Amino acid sequence: MQGFPKDEFTRYGGLRMHVRNWGGEGRPVVLLHGLASTCRIWDLTAPVLARDFSVIAVDQRGHGDSGKSESGYDFASVGNDVAAMLEGRGIERPVLVGHSWGADVALELAVAHPGLLQGIVFVDGGTIDASARYDTLDDALVQMAPPDFRGVTPAQFLERVRSGGQWGTLIGQHGQPAEEIILANFETLDDGTLRAKLSRDNHLRIIEALWDHHPRDLYQRVACPVLMMPARQRENPDAYERTLARSESIAAAESLLPNSKAVWLEDSIHDVPVQRPELVAETIRQHIQSGFFDQ
Repeated sequence: MQGFPKDEFTRYGGLRMHVRNWGGEGRPVVLLHGLASTCRIWDLTAPVLARDFSVIAVDQRGHGDSGKSESGYDFASVGNDVAAMLEGRGIERPVLVGHSWGADVALELAVAHPGLLQGIVFVDGGTIDASARYDTLDDALVQMAPPDFRGVTPAQFLERVRSGGQWGTLIGQHGQPAEEIILANFETLDDGTLRAKLSRDNHLRIIEALWDHHPRDLYQRVACPVLMMPARQRENPDAYERTLARSESIAAAESLLPNSKAVWLEDSIHDVPVQRPELVAETIRQHIQSGFFDQ
């Protein structure tokens, strides 16, 4: 692993994409981040996977250090970015792992491009249905809009994060690596303040795409095996409603997907690739090496 990861920039299908290459040999594993995140969300999980597999993590359109076009945030376009990247790099039939919204991208890609993937993994994602959760698109755009960090410096942002919430716990657990992961979502302007790399307008464009995304209409059309890895905290009363909703959505997916398995990540939060990277990597490794994705 000497010399890895390598940050590589190449144009695929007209879009400049940033790929973090973690090296490794064997089965290709491609990692997709969630909405308003970056490929750095995998910084703790990817090196564990790279002990056994060839691993890359991708900044998707509008995110991280990839191109920031003002269009193309529908699922077909975002999925085509990934398909073009796989073709351009000569990656054949990878296991595509998506976190949160990235899992929904993987779902749409598997339906649009049958035979392209060996399998897909949903890491606490793949079940987003905004139109089932909100009454109107306008409501979804308000409720799912990003927070405003204008005028905030990196030091002020980290102080705010450390003061409470799940990322405060993650920083306490992992220290500087966790700080680097969350700060990778932003660029620092000339005046020393932060700006999100995913612009507010592009964030809202993705929410509009999510409004038209209905996972339950897609599950039966997935030809490859699907490993679902939802996170839950059954002992946390504050997470009860989320746990109940997630249980219902996973049960629906299991009933509709032709070939799937659900492995619950207990005592885990949504950003489980940072919280419990060894667990995430080991669960994926076990299912690849046991032949689950070869069915």
